[in-house]
Amino acid sequence: MKLHIILKRIGFALLSLFVIITITFFLMNIIPGDPFMSDRATAETRAQLMAKYGLDQPVYVQYFRYLINLLHGDMGQSYVLQKGRDITTIVVDSFKVSMSLGIRALILAIVIGVPLGCIAGLFQNRAGDSAIRVFSAIGISVPGYVIAAILMLIFAVNLKVLPVSYGKPGGEVMPIIVLAIGPTCYLIRLTRASILEVLGQDFLETERAKGMSENRVIFVHALKNSLIPIITYIGPLTASILTGGFVAESVFNVPGLGRYFVQAVSARDYTLIMGTTIFYAAMIILMNLVCDILYTIVDPRMEVD
Repeated sequence: MKLHIILKRIGFALLSLFVIITITFFLMNIIPGDPFMSDRATAETRAQLMAKYGLDQPVYVQYFRYLINLLHGDMGQSYVLQKGRDITTIVVDSFKVSMSLGIRALILAIVIGVPLGCIAGLFQNRAGDSAIRVFSAIGISVPGYVIAAILMLIFAVNLKVLPVSYGKPGGEVMPIIVLAIGPTCYLIRLTRASILEVLGQDFLETERAKGMSENRVIFVHALKNSLIPIITYIGPLTASILTGGFVAESVFNVPGLGRYFVQAVSARDYTLIMGTTIFYAAMIILMNLVCDILYTIVDPRMEVD
């Protein structure tokens, strides 16, 4: 990828992040209430807290102050969930937990999803293809909290081989499965569709006419050309799965980024909402930029504008 294209993409990435920050900030302030409304405090105490954190000032003043602080690397402190603790510290610590689970879930999804998708595509309309398609359809259709409940019922309640809560030996197994099963099934369908599309193209017939073996045609040319749609999905998937699954982390009490985001919204912890949103958006944007660069590595003929 040429340097000017990379710089252009970085510029658009920064602009996208700015727009997300702006929209999130103003939407957050539209929500009725404030971070201190649940505290057992008098109206005078609440007013003092609002003044202390500058929440009694006009929204546009709060917005510009937040942007200035953000440019200096200051995301503020938590108002409710972890009072007085720096948002940066909370995000970094919780991301380490989410990343630990996410990396293993991502590897599991790729290792299972891509090969099964290839098998389904190469053996179209056979028994194996039908079984794989049924499995992927179920995995995509069933909500994550239902999968989590089924896993807990089987492995924690009936078999008693895995703990329900994270932090105990084996406590990360079920969250990893919940995180991985949706992406695995989607990768199966995406890979199958991509393989079928590539197998129907004329250039493969040309390679066969040149005397190239069928294995080389499939495993070198067909699979390579079917990777681009997969890379497109894996980029955002990586950001999503590394920053934590809201369902998995909430159900299994995992102290990760996803659970803190859910709790921050419920508690109206404004700074924590902003911190987790900015981090999540930055990860998505970064992964998309990496995908654009990978396009040219997989197929140097491509130029991403």
